[in-house]
Amino acid sequence: MFIYLNALFVGLLIVSNILGVKLFSIGEFMLPAAAVVYVITYLVSDVIGEVYGKEAARKTVQAGFITQVVALLFVFIAIQLPAAPVFGLQAEFETILGGSFRVMLASLAAYVVSQNLDVSIFHRLKEKHGEKKLWLRNNLSTMTSQLIDTSIFITIAFLGTVPTSVLLGMIATQYVFKFIVAVVDTPITYLLVKLAKREKGSQLYTSEMNVS
Repeated sequence: MFIYLNALFVGLLIVSNILGVKLFSIGEFMLPAAAVVYVITYLVSDVIGEVYGKEAARKTVQAGFITQVVALLFVFIAIQLPAAPVFGLQAEFETILGGSFRVMLASLAAYVVSQNLDVSIFHRLKEKHGEKKLWLRNNLSTMTSQLIDTSIFITIAFLGTVPTSVLLGMIATQYVFKFIVAVVDTPITYLLVKLAKREKGSQLYTSEMNVS
């Protein structure tokens, strides 16, 4: 289960970077499609931390950062490769996968700060409450870190390009959306923790039987 959770975490990060160029609207509010995917990574890291410990969650976050940097490097290389004469979508390819350096920098900076903050808050609460109140540490760590993530990303990516009122509106809109998703996915967190603990317990039992 651990390897699947790590794969899911990294996969969602890469997908969120690709989806970031798509904007969708809910009424008068506009959001990047990546917001739907990226918020789930916090759920996954919380499950990893709950079942496998703080150090495992930290390593997952580090692996996610390295993977994003490597992915961006290869995307850059792919964009720079000379397009074949029959490939007439070079401009569209660059638009979808390229993004701007400023947006990429904003994304990585927000990721490093917010994901590590999420792990710290989650485990600080776990040290206080033990196995109880998973819903509290899951939601509080995610909601706090998402506020930081959204603020850092929007500020670095758009400061100076839009009025301050618009900037604050973008932060508020995205955060409210992520807040709602964090609340809604709480039952999924409990389900994944239950499944992971069951598998972990089964593996420990098998190891003990093999030793004896």
